[in-house]
Amino acid sequence: MNNLSNRRILLIDDTPSIHEDFRKILSPQAQQNADLDLMEAALFGSEVKRASTAFELDSAYGGQEGLSKLCEALKNDRPYSLAFVDMRMPEGWDGAQTIEHLWKEDPRLQVVVCTAYSDYSWEELLDRLLAHDRLLILKKPFDNIEIQQMANTLTTKWEMTERAQMQMSHLEQMVEQWTQQFKMASDALQRETDERKQLEDQLVQSEKLASLGQMAAGVAHEINNPIGFISSNLGTLSSYFNHLQEMLDAYRRAEEAIGSTERLERLKSLRERIELDFLMEDIPLLIKESKEGIDRVGQIVKDLKDFSRVDASQQWQWANLRHGIDSTLNIVANELKYKADVVKEYQDLPEIECLPSQINQVIMNLIVNAAQSMGPERGTITLRNGIEGESVWLEVADTGSGIAPESLQKIFDPFFTTKPIGQGTGLGLSLSYGIVKKHRGDISVRSEVGVGTTFRVQLPVRQMLLNG
Repeated sequence: MNNLSNRRILLIDDTPSIHEDFRKILSPQAQQNADLDLMEAALFGSEVKRASTAFELDSAYGGQEGLSKLCEALKNDRPYSLAFVDMRMPEGWDGAQTIEHLWKEDPRLQVVVCTAYSDYSWEELLDRLLAHDRLLILKKPFDNIEIQQMANTLTTKWEMTERAQMQMSHLEQMVEQWTQQFKMASDALQRETDERKQLEDQLVQSEKLASLGQMAAGVAHEINNPIGFISSNLGTLSSYFNHLQEMLDAYRRAEEAIGSTERLERLKSLRERIELDFLMEDIPLLIKESKEGIDRVGQIVKDLKDFSRVDASQQWQWANLRHGIDSTLNIVANELKYKADVVKEYQDLPEIECLPSQINQVIMNLIVNAAQSMGPERGTITLRNGIEGESVWLEVADTGSGIAPESLQKIFDPFFTTKPIGQGTGLGLSLSYGIVKKHRGDISVRSEVGVGTTFRVQLPVRQMLLNG
């Protein structure tokens, strides 16, 4: 029913004369009313009254018939706004039963109970029907004006209730739309906040790498000088010892010319006391190990510089991926040595165009994560690489605890971590994902709980039109 104006009334009463009375009151002949209005205007010199809208009255002589008419009206989208219901109807339902059935089908219906006497008190009726706001009582006999006032008031109330319901529905729709828009804006704001946080973390990480590179450059400058002269001194010392060894061999041969048995015994005793034979064997080894240690320190400093590449100023350049892997392994050697053995399954690779320090950071994150996934038993980390078309790939596979399926799809989300509280920020893989995507590459993961995890990074050999 599109028009909110509703003057449709249903009368349910088993007495035919009551229906005639209601029809005369609520639906008088329009022409008769018009003639009376013209006569009144002529006699008193007043304006002709505007004809009021007549009520549309339908009759039913029992509760079941009334319910049938109400259902038919609802089906045709022409509901009744008001029903006058007689309380005592000997055949079929009484008024209370009838009203219960009517309201079950149409809770909006306004109802007037018409009764001279009833089997229920008014309080009992209200308690039974539980609808104080939609129920009025009309005592028989009644005045015409009472019926007209009730009809006008209750049909107007029905219209106002429908209008309020429409307004409420409209408001609910608006609130729902606003809520949805607010949620979308909130989600967008959250995404922007997360992206901003991720960018800030990347910036912090880049600044850390830059600081690490600057520190490495400074450390290298400070350490390389003492490394140089220590290495040089060890070389000289090795040469000196060789000369001393020649001299000691000559002395030993000269002992045969000494005729004094006493002196020979004293020399033998001295050699045994200072363990000369042991010193002759151990000193070259100490010098050799010291030189290897100095070389190791030099290599670590070099790897640290290669890892951070601060001198590259974040410029795209051609780099050897295997060199980056090995440099990173040197940096994280302490993280690995008690947890896993490293197996290298390398293939020859072309150099790739990249930001080396960022690629090294991805490799470090994957290797450290692999090491940290190990349980109490020592595990294995396998590094593989290869070439596929115009791309190269790297895999870091571990025999650790694996990742649960429900966590696998969120593994690259910012701040998501499977590590205990305080042992991970949840940014390592997210930053790695961003770096790989920045290189127009791809990073994927496959895992099985209790078996292990494999991360695969694929990178293009050449970055096309990076600055275009």
